[in-house]
Amino acid sequence: MTAGAVGGTGAGERAMRGMWLATVANRDWPSKKGLSAARQRAELLVHLDRAVEMRLSAVIFQVRPTADALWPSPYEPWAECLTGRQGEDPGWDPLGTAVEEAHRRGLELHAWFNPYRVANHTDPTRLAATHPARLHPGWVVPYGGKLYYHPGLPEVRRFVQDAMLDAVRRYAVDAVHWDDYFYPYPVAGEVFPDADAFARYGSGFASVGDWRRHTTDVLVKEMGERIRGVRAGVRFGVSPFGVWRNAAADPEGSATRAGVGTYDDLYADTRKWVREGWVDYVCPQLYWHVGYEVADYAELVRWWAGAVRGTGVALYVGEALYKAGDPAQFAPWQDPAELSRHLTLAGAYPEVGGHVFFSAREVGADRVGAMGRVVADHY
Repeated sequence: MTAGAVGGTGAGERAMRGMWLATVANRDWPSKKGLSAARQRAELLVHLDRAVEMRLSAVIFQVRPTADALWPSPYEPWAECLTGRQGEDPGWDPLGTAVEEAHRRGLELHAWFNPYRVANHTDPTRLAATHPARLHPGWVVPYGGKLYYHPGLPEVRRFVQDAMLDAVRRYAVDAVHWDDYFYPYPVAGEVFPDADAFARYGSGFASVGDWRRHTTDVLVKEMGERIRGVRAGVRFGVSPFGVWRNAAADPEGSATRAGVGTYDDLYADTRKWVREGWVDYVCPQLYWHVGYEVADYAELVRWWAGAVRGTGVALYVGEALYKAGDPAQFAPWQDPAELSRHLTLAGAYPEVGGHVFFSAREVGADRVGAMGRVVADHY
């Protein structure tokens, strides 16, 4: 399957039928740190085979989970999730293998990167000695118990693009995929420490929020342009949090009451990126059930269909497979048919070109048969 092959309606032959394969904190793969190269490879192939078995068309593989790499990168160290020691060579090339083996199975391989997250802790000494965050301590800020590259610094923006584009140059990936983390989710009682950078770079902006959104806009616009310059046909997709803005904050927002919105809280004007054509596809994470009064799946599918209409940007819907059958979730998630209803509902909108399921572990386990029901009803 070649780049750009997915598209069309959710039930069509060429639809996006994807799953995320997460590596951060060994969420989906590898099952634990320190496995042999042969065992890691075997586990990866099981996930790809399962995707084929469930009639999926694409795997979105997390290859840069915490400013480290699942390929031999000259920019960043080997990922900790492989050997348990960041910077230690695992003895094979996971991304190269994933691209080759996915394509052999007729699957697209989207390389999933997280632009700014450095660590799920705040101790730089726990990073590999050669980690750029240690070599350039001024690039890094602690916030909410984690370390991040500073999104407001032009040199950081250029570096993270360079680090991600290395994978595009080396491998025939079908797409570059970003998740929902730009500026970090707000933490109560903490202020993101960028006052100095705002004073230096923020002249001409009415507020720090406007400046932050501008820095994120530049990251997205530049990255799309650079991807196209490196390898023709590689698509650029973003999977944002599912609410752009609530209607209470903006009459053009969705009829939702979510506690977070990408525009106001993550400084990511996702609707603008669609309208400007800076991305090839958008895959909002609509991780709520039909009828949820705070953020109704049905309302958000309607809103996002309107957001992409006439833009040429593809719309895929991110689905919360991980909630299906989880006893901690609301009652609708205990019904094996809830996710299938999502696809039926979304099928009424010609703008919806498919769905992506979070994530591979649950695709494999098929708790309460929810994924099997999707496949039987729609695939």
